[in-house]
Amino acid sequence: MKLSIFRALLRKRWLSGALIMASVAIHNPACSAGTTPAKTSLSMVGPWELSSLEPSRTGYMFQRMQVAETLVGVDVNGRAVSGLAQQWKVSADQLRWRFVLRPGAKFHDGTMVTPASVAQNLQRAWKQAGGVLYMAPITAISETADGISITLAKPYARLPMLLAHSTTIILAPTAYGSNGRVAHMIGSGPYQLVHHVLPQQLDFALSPYWNGKQPHIRTVRYLSVSRSETRALMAESHQADLVFGFDPASLQRLRHNPKVVLQEADVARTIVLKLNSGHRWLNTPASRQALSLAINRTGIAKGILRTPELAAEQFMPPSMHGWYQADADFPKLGTDLEKARGLLTAQGWKPGKDGILQKDGERFALTLTAFPDRPELPIVATALQDQFRQLGIDVKLVVTNSSEIPLGHRRGTLDMGLLALNFTVVPDPFIAMNQNFNKHGGDWGAMQWDNTTVPALLDKLATSTDEQANQRYQHDIMLTLQQELPAIPITWYRLPVAVHPELRGVKVDPLEQSYYLTDMYWPASAHQP
Repeated sequence: MKLSIFRALLRKRWLSGALIMASVAIHNPACSAGTTPAKTSLSMVGPWELSSLEPSRTGYMFQRMQVAETLVGVDVNGRAVSGLAQQWKVSADQLRWRFVLRPGAKFHDGTMVTPASVAQNLQRAWKQAGGVLYMAPITAISETADGISITLAKPYARLPMLLAHSTTIILAPTAYGSNGRVAHMIGSGPYQLVHHVLPQQLDFALSPYWNGKQPHIRTVRYLSVSRSETRALMAESHQADLVFGFDPASLQRLRHNPKVVLQEADVARTIVLKLNSGHRWLNTPASRQALSLAINRTGIAKGILRTPELAAEQFMPPSMHGWYQADADFPKLGTDLEKARGLLTAQGWKPGKDGILQKDGERFALTLTAFPDRPELPIVATALQDQFRQLGIDVKLVVTNSSEIPLGHRRGTLDMGLLALNFTVVPDPFIAMNQNFNKHGGDWGAMQWDNTTVPALLDKLATSTDEQANQRYQHDIMLTLQQELPAIPITWYRLPVAVHPELRGVKVDPLEQSYYLTDMYWPASAHQP
């Protein structure tokens, strides 16, 4: 499409949004009565820049903004719910899944959502690099009279959760250019993209073709702001109604500012120390347990994250039901430097003149690789360096590109890597667990870990639909990880959102699937700009 035509299209969409807003004002009883109507616009600020409209790279934003829908949705408790598919069922042999589409759904260009258009999107997502559908043993995706059929080579109970991932969003045929790439973001959700200036600005308006419950918020602007301090100032000055992403210092200030309402949710992202379990000094559970016992998690959580309750006593936080083990008998990770020293002494390590442990003429020296993409990681790495030195381990810290950790994994050269492991990239933590702790480990998970228990349990979870059995499998997986420690959890993460004090209906999604814009509203008495 030529630039002039594209600009004309954007202007037409802006005018369409303005006409919609004018129509609302005309027919709003509050306006007719001469009273001040409730505000219907929303401004959002976050750290995320969008480099393209391609779902495999930025689909998460258009899913969260309720612009594009997936076949299956997920609620805040991690349960599969209706998306574009209003219902689904699986055959007795669990090899064929049938999804029935929601009747009357339309894309933002006014065309109907058809089985053929959905099938084409899913087939594309299945074959495209960067997606998740390859994880399921899919042999065919085809249209039916009222929906979609997906055929598997073997049972896979987690298929609906893969279909909830942002790389599987369903777009209109007109969204794609002649080269097969996404040229326009044309989904079927409540909001349509009416203007964008990549990588920083996105403007949305209520779609005239949305046939679901009509939301109070009718226009939304998202702005990417790179500096955390600037985002915090925008929240405090009410230059934005919803603000995401803060450094610990800014977050602490916002918590004490009465002009800002801070809403938070624990997310399934954990700062993890990835270990090379094949390293000759890390190849026993006792040596890895010694490292874990030397870590002062509460000190790191309090001193660096400013939130002491985020100290990770196990891999996932309490919000991840089924995976977090609340049983009082479940062993918790803690700090015990004397016990750590005893474990290493039993392996023949003795302090040298400089305090560093030695054995067979070699010093206990390791390299810790971290990256600055998440600014807290190098600071946490420095704290670990100091804490391990107290145990007698000399740690060399290397802060470099994040790609060096998976590269070191594949080459077998990595000693230790510090990372923020997201267990809900797909809303079901099983997917990340299976990727990182199955037979051969993963770039961000286990490395050269000789264990058969966890892979066998993960294979059972992949096909099981028995909830009680699944809870046992999850318990045994987490217990094995807690005992073997191929990776060491350090702190959990909390997702904070600064909210304008007059905005209502805000929900913070611990799975980071949706902003739930359709639930938000401004009271009629709210301040008008």
